[in-house]
Amino acid sequence: MVTTKSLFSAEGLDERSLEFLSNAIEKNNLPGFDYFEFKRAVAALRQMDLDEATCYKSAFATAATVGLTKEKLVETAGYYRNVLEKEKEQFDKALASQNDAKVTSKEQEIKRLKDQIERHKVEINRLQDEVAGYLNQIDQAETTVKLEAEKLEKTKSEFEKTHQSVLLQIDKDVENMHQYL
Repeated sequence: MVTTKSLFSAEGLDERSLEFLSNAIEKNNLPGFDYFEFKRAVAALRQMDLDEATCYKSAFATAATVGLTKEKLVETAGYYRNVLEKEKEQFDKALASQNDAKVTSKEQEIKRLKDQIERHKVEINRLQDEVAGYLNQIDQAETTVKLEAEKLEKTKSEFEKTHQSVLLQIDKDVENMHQYL
């Protein structure tokens, strides 16, 4: 038996899509002998290695015995085209929805993350500038501390030297008092 899928198969077609479209045709098959049954009859005759013209004429001759006209055949072929066009519209809507969910939303996420990265870079630069300022303040403070410590050490040394000298003078005076008085 000739399957609906085999009626429309061709080299390089996507199997899943062909299966989906074939099922749509089967679901919407009109009652009686029409384009769909005619196409099956032509395909069955093609399996007998008859030329295409003979297959079409033989299938039509048989179909004509049940009242099928060329006009009805063309009209019902148009009906099945419309069925497939409606399937494509639904597919396009579903595809657009999937695109929104899986592509557009991810693109928006990527943009949001890139924007966040830029904000962080600005913040990092601000913090680096702040750190550089603090390091400069530290260098200045360390220089000041060193200078002040040196001043204090000098002051301490001078005070201790002077203090010792004054004490020695007092001690010398006391010694002189004992000796001379």
